[in-house]
Amino acid sequence: MAKALQQAAPHLFAVSTAGADRDGTDWSQLIQPLDQGDFVQQRLFLQLKQLGFDGPVSLQCYAVPGDKKQNLQRSIAAWRKIIAATSAAAEPATPAASAKRPNVLFIAVDDFRVQLGCYGDPLVKTPNIDRLAGRGMLFQQAYCQQALCNPSRTSVLTGRYPDSLGIWNLPTHFREVAPQIVTLPQHFRQLGYYARDIGKIFHNYGQKIENDPLSWSTPSIYDIGAHSQDWYVEGQPFELHKLPKGPSFQRVDVPDEAYLDGRIAAAAVKEIERQADLQQPFFLAVGFWKPHLPFNAPQKYWDLYDPAEIESSLQPQSPGDAPEIARHDNREVRGYTDIPKQGEISAAANLRLHHGYYAAISFVDAQIGKVLDALEATGQADDTIVVLWSDHGFHLGEHELWCKTSNFELDAHVPLLIADPRVRPAQRKTTALVELVDLYPTLVDLCELPPVENLDGKSLRPILHDPSHTVRTSALTQHPRPAYYKGKPDVMGYSIRTDQYRYTEWRNFATGAVEAVELYDHQTDPAELHNLAGQDSQQSTQTNLAVALEHRIAAAKK
Repeated sequence: MAKALQQAAPHLFAVSTAGADRDGTDWSQLIQPLDQGDFVQQRLFLQLKQLGFDGPVSLQCYAVPGDKKQNLQRSIAAWRKIIAATSAAAEPATPAASAKRPNVLFIAVDDFRVQLGCYGDPLVKTPNIDRLAGRGMLFQQAYCQQALCNPSRTSVLTGRYPDSLGIWNLPTHFREVAPQIVTLPQHFRQLGYYARDIGKIFHNYGQKIENDPLSWSTPSIYDIGAHSQDWYVEGQPFELHKLPKGPSFQRVDVPDEAYLDGRIAAAAVKEIERQADLQQPFFLAVGFWKPHLPFNAPQKYWDLYDPAEIESSLQPQSPGDAPEIARHDNREVRGYTDIPKQGEISAAANLRLHHGYYAAISFVDAQIGKVLDALEATGQADDTIVVLWSDHGFHLGEHELWCKTSNFELDAHVPLLIADPRVRPAQRKTTALVELVDLYPTLVDLCELPPVENLDGKSLRPILHDPSHTVRTSALTQHPRPAYYKGKPDVMGYSIRTDQYRYTEWRNFATGAVEAVELYDHQTDPAELHNLAGQDSQQSTQTNLAVALEHRIAAAKK
């Protein structure tokens, strides 16, 4: 393109452009809104600027499908970003500014509670994630905004709170309520990054819009399907199988690629190897489906654990005295054929579920290790920011709960690691309170891209340079009741976590009236078994936390 522009420069009077696919062959691929396609507009206009072109620029709109007004609004928004980025790139650069922008490896793990060696778990075997923690910042108090896949992932990828978008369920796609929003990977793509999704990043099932094509430079793979379809069938290809939902686990001696996460890791390794010789920075999102149920890791990962050792670690625990509305019906785990629809889950099933969860964690860890190894082997580790996060935590019988959809610590608390090779020293930990919604502004800040307006999160860059720094005094999590509602929720539970306390109010969705309250002191009750709400000795603390929660809710709804 540069050579063609140089030859045309003496005769160039006007330029017309559109969003386009570089390998496009028809008009639908060659004329799109300006925020679509993988043709890098910034590169075109930077070269025009360097050639001294100062003529008019027009937008090609012929036969572009969809709403004309919305298409134009999207193109105008993209144009402003392109001009801002081009202007910044054209300024006299310091050596640091002139270097290639860092790549981003964005690793998501599903239903992954804080059960890792680097977080202090004595049984789990996660050498590869522990290795990543050794070269980055480990956030000890990171929290999701809602413990359910779609709302949490939507919040991360849009930088907006669930209340800001009005999305608290699985079926609603954010493009249905906010079609103009620019996602985290979309922002990177519009500013010259190659953005690719391999695996589960957005929600994976049961939505009218699958994934988010606007976010990526190329179609996603291994991103859509039901978790129960990720099943090994003897004699059949390694792929998703449309089978009736079966047991909560599968334990067979098969290669890693028999399951989706093994194939995701293999594809991610190939993509990293392909990127090694390219100049364009990448935003590679790799989304692993485990340790989400069913727990079907290959046999060798089950063999890493002694069931007797796991059993000895399972201490009987009181369900606590939380109000009934804080709990749910455990429908997710009870949907599997080996788990009773109601009543007690047997000790044998309980042990098997714990064993399966450990095996699934180690399976995912091994796949992450393959991806990190590829980054090292291709010489790209020193140019790549690596982020590892989970969409929410998980219960394994604590509080008599299984899976997610509560506001308890085990559901809200998530692992979060950020390894920026430019930040020294590595291997640091912070107790600063952070939220997953902070990831969007953090990565934009770290890669020195133009900021995005109306994000709810805060950049964590100051914490990466100083672990004692704080950006928040509380972390906000919420969940509706019923957990899987239809129409509108009856009640919304809002919870804030401070350094010492978790405070939760369950509010009538229509009136806002508080129907139940929870207060837990994590200095004396980290398992959240003793609800202190309403006690005379806690009156001042509860009043102060109620005011703080009210401020957080009001800000999230703006």
